[in-house]
Amino acid sequence: MSGMQPVRGTKDLIGDSFRRHHHVVETARHVAGLYGLEEWATPIFESTSVFARSLGETSDVVSKEMYTFEDRGGDSLTLRPEGTAGVCRALVSNGLTQGGMPRKVFYAGPMFRYERPQKGRFRQFHQIGAEILGAAEPLADAEVIAMGWQIIQQLGIDEGVVLEINTLGDSVSRDAYRTALIAYFTQHQERLSEESQDRLAKNPLRILDSKDEGDRRLVAEAPTIHQHLTPEAATFYASVKRYLERFGVPFRENPRIVRGLDYYSHTAFEFVTDRLGAQGTVMGGGRYEGLVGEMGGPPTPSVGWAAGVERLAELLEETPEPNRPVAVVPVSEAEEGAAIDLVQLLRASGVPGEVAYKGNLKRRMERANRIGSQAAIIIGESEVAENVVIVRNLADGTQERVGLAGLLPALAAAGVVDAMLEQMVEEMELAADEGGADDE
Repeated sequence: MSGMQPVRGTKDLIGDSFRRHHHVVETARHVAGLYGLEEWATPIFESTSVFARSLGETSDVVSKEMYTFEDRGGDSLTLRPEGTAGVCRALVSNGLTQGGMPRKVFYAGPMFRYERPQKGRFRQFHQIGAEILGAAEPLADAEVIAMGWQIIQQLGIDEGVVLEINTLGDSVSRDAYRTALIAYFTQHQERLSEESQDRLAKNPLRILDSKDEGDRRLVAEAPTIHQHLTPEAATFYASVKRYLERFGVPFRENPRIVRGLDYYSHTAFEFVTDRLGAQGTVMGGGRYEGLVGEMGGPPTPSVGWAAGVERLAELLEETPEPNRPVAVVPVSEAEEGAAIDLVQLLRASGVPGEVAYKGNLKRRMERANRIGSQAAIIIGESEVAENVVIVRNLADGTQERVGLAGLLPALAAAGVVDAMLEQMVEEMELAADEGGADDE
């Protein structure tokens, strides 16, 4: 087909793809509420300095992947490439760093990165995320990880997903580790990729993230941070692992998980799977100490994670069922007023309903089948006169004439009304019975 197409690296969420996306976000939103998180929504674009500070001027995201532009006032703005920086900026700019800590925040929304589109990776993508701001205790690390694991379980995608954890230690541990890495990689400098040679001078921890095969062989023999942990850092890490066991979250240790920026500390973790090919991480995060300070706030120990909605949605075994409204079908234009009254009654009762707009009875029934209705309520001239309707079960073709008081029970019998509405029906029937008893 000709016509305009979506921009490369973006996609429309319609039908099955939207229902999968919506199911992931709503499931995460529900679980986050169980853990006491409050949802925040921050702007889709921020001052460029928000991300340059949080991600590092030399990071690939800042140097190569951000959508940055100058607005008409001459300010440099950037479409957000991730969510944590905006949450930390909002904490500071809304004056929330003093009282009421820790703040437990959930967020969901689109992010933007200019990178080569591939399976599971888009230029506009969506993330859910959680941050516990102002909590220095290892229990916070374990709880935020447990929440992520519960989301994965409730989505039914936990099979084949593994939690990998590591520690980045405290600042003293990292300084000692950085010195050890520089000494090790300097011995093999001529075998490093050009990019990793550059990182050796600026941030040797980022060499551990290299995708270059030659680098990876060297990384496999590199020292680990566990050999350089202070007693305090080792105790913190042991506590996180103990709490994870108490929460019932299985994990394995991976000493190669790192975060390149200086304000990351202690816990680093990823939920990984081999079901997405190269894009193996479905949720990742860790503890950070200095990010709120970068935004002009006080030192605020925090921990959190982010997860790609598209990747989680791809792992779903089944697409959630579409909304299947009850079709209210007037036999002719003369009954449309009664049909409108009836569909509004259904909606007020929590039952989704739709009126077929035009055509003869056959065409209106075709519309009912096309939208996947489980039942159709047919209203003709005689039904209006007698204050009844015809309820047709579209699954098996059976139908019955019922009065309006018996409509919800008839829909329940047809399998249309959900459990909540079935309870409402029972209460209506009980009230009717009690009214009858009073009449006697």
